[in-house]
Amino acid sequence: MRLGLILGEVANGLRRNVSMVVSVVLVTFISLTFVGAAILLQMQIGQMKGYWYDRAQVAIYMCTAVDTTGNCTQTEATQAQIDAVEAQLESAALAPYIKRFEYETHEQAYANFQDQLGDSPIAAFVTPETLNESFRVNLNDPSDADILIESLSGSAGVQDVQDQRGYLDQIFSVLNAASYTAIGVAALMLIAAVLLIATTIRLSAFSRRRELGIMRLVGASNRFIQTPFILEGVFAALIGSLLAGAAIVAIVQFFVQGYLQSTLQATTTLVGLSDAVVVVPILVVVGAALAAASAGVAISRYLKV
Repeated sequence: MRLGLILGEVANGLRRNVSMVVSVVLVTFISLTFVGAAILLQMQIGQMKGYWYDRAQVAIYMCTAVDTTGNCTQTEATQAQIDAVEAQLESAALAPYIKRFEYETHEQAYANFQDQLGDSPIAAFVTPETLNESFRVNLNDPSDADILIESLSGSAGVQDVQDQRGYLDQIFSVLNAASYTAIGVAALMLIAAVLLIATTIRLSAFSRRRELGIMRLVGASNRFIQTPFILEGVFAALIGSLLAGAAIVAIVQFFVQGYLQSTLQATTTLVGLSDAVVVVPILVVVGAALAAASAGVAISRYLKV
């Protein structure tokens, strides 16, 4: 009987404040969608780091006839200097850190340049001789790149030794900034949702002030009085949370796995439905917890007035 009475009060409260309930649902939906997107973006960044860092190389650029940087004096690296660098890579000091390496000639570098930037206006001014020959080194542990850089930077005929993870870090910094932006927007929207839930509960309590007064007179406990109002907030937030979860699943299914996967043609790993399924319960718990807390505080303060 008590449960039926509580549920009846919840239904009455929702019916009397339909417009406010819809507002709570929409604000919760939008804010938790941002939260879910930020979580998925962090998952994606983690997967991309694992994928690309394992494939990141250390590039050892040899001097060309036009270079004046590094150890270069506008003199092409000689075959003896190239052989010396290769011997260092195969030495007992560096070999344990190296998984494999390959040498890229002028012609190979030019062919790669044409594949990537052949349509660029500068392509007409580039010749094979202006592109560096280089060693491309894959490490067992990419974090050991500094060892290779320190060992080979001062070698004769070497223009530069670059850890390609530096380029990846710039990309990941942009993605992290986007993720933090989504978190910031989500935080603001969640604050709005909390305030809106509190306002809704106060209005609902005010519209039923006579019923609340009668319940107090007959000895109803504060917990019994507060429960319907808390359930109202939780119900509205729960609908918004479920809609946000559905939106996250749809984004992963149709945008990430549908559009991005075909566009990138599997050049990297992307978040999938299994990741979205992990995010959905988090959104539901966060939405319900915030709603319960804000509704509980709002009705408690109202009853003390």
